[in-house]
Amino acid sequence: MNIHLFNNPNKISGNINITGSKSVSNRLLILQALYPNIKLKNISNSDDTNTLKKALSSSNSLININHAGTAMRFLTAYFAIKLKKETVLTGSKRMTERPIKILVDALLMLGAEISYEGDMGFPPIKIKNTISSNNFIELSSSTSSQYISSLMLIAPKMSDGLTIQMSGIITSLPYIKMTVSILKKLGIDVKFNNNKIIIGNQESIDSKTINIESDWSSSSYFFSIIALSEDSVLRLNRFNKNSLQGDSILRNIYEKLGVSSHFEGHTLVLKKIKNFYIPDNITINLIDSPDIAQTIAVTCFGLGISCDLTGLHTLKIKETDRLKALKNELTKLGAKVSATNESIHIKPSSQVLNNIKISTYQDHRMAMAFAPLAIKTALIIEDSSVVSKSYPGFWSDLQSIGFQYIIK
Repeated sequence: MNIHLFNNPNKISGNINITGSKSVSNRLLILQALYPNIKLKNISNSDDTNTLKKALSSSNSLININHAGTAMRFLTAYFAIKLKKETVLTGSKRMTERPIKILVDALLMLGAEISYEGDMGFPPIKIKNTISSNNFIELSSSTSSQYISSLMLIAPKMSDGLTIQMSGIITSLPYIKMTVSILKKLGIDVKFNNNKIIIGNQESIDSKTINIESDWSSSSYFFSIIALSEDSVLRLNRFNKNSLQGDSILRNIYEKLGVSSHFEGHTLVLKKIKNFYIPDNITINLIDSPDIAQTIAVTCFGLGISCDLTGLHTLKIKETDRLKALKNELTKLGAKVSATNESIHIKPSSQVLNNIKISTYQDHRMAMAFAPLAIKTALIIEDSSVVSKSYPGFWSDLQSIGFQYIIK
């Protein structure tokens, strides 16, 4: 299914209700499975979260998590601590190309019994036994933060807790801090200092009800819409000023791109800054927030400014090689783009080509990052239903604020 977006008016207004953060929801679902007296409100309605929920309640010996990378990593650790039977975790073709070896090796060192059913270091994997020994692991800090978070989530149920020593510069640090904060919120003893995380054993916790904040990653597309528009206002509901989510850095980044933001209670109000002077170039290290790189790159292209985005080495092992995909699709639109293994660089363009088909590579963020360009030009988003991975209501929310499109 393709979405044909018309060249839309550049004055936008409306209210948006985004469901709970996918990152927070998925962490809390693992913890809820370990501590059933946790109650959750405003949970994400994304495919990834629904896949994780289904897997946690499944009694099958084969669990297919399709494209859900977070589910693969979190469930690998969860079954290693909770497993009562042999289980095989598998996924889509792309998932079988995404590495899992670092996490598996860590769990093996902690006493788990895990083997590969296909290529060494990649899913599918068979988990045969539960963690039974050791309470210390050392990992490179440059690895995916999801590996580290997955170990942190099961640590309280390990008999002696767990100490994780990380070496080097940490990738996506806010996501690790998010996990720390969630554990502390549940009353679990966590210490995080000098690249060392120490989590104590916690057999039970007091009953808790947690209202999950809306998803900042999903809000990025509306920041982009405001940046590309004129005299526009959007109100995004159920957000927190002091957020656990690293992508809340959007407020600072997009101020440089002409978007002011402020809070009215738990409503985030986005406005186009009047008479804003567009910079010639922006340079941003996104090592802490790589998921918003695509949105920022497209915004800069649409504004006709150059940008240099670095710290993006994890993008090559996402739903697709996002650096390669971004370069391909921006080039189609008339951009001059270069990319390395950890960065993308876009030169200013004088025009945005019309009615270009944007391939999405089975990647939800490719579809949503390019959609705001409809303020500048008509375009076609191929395989538009891919947005359900993180934001099923995306297209209807665009329509509610005045975007016009047809589905073919």
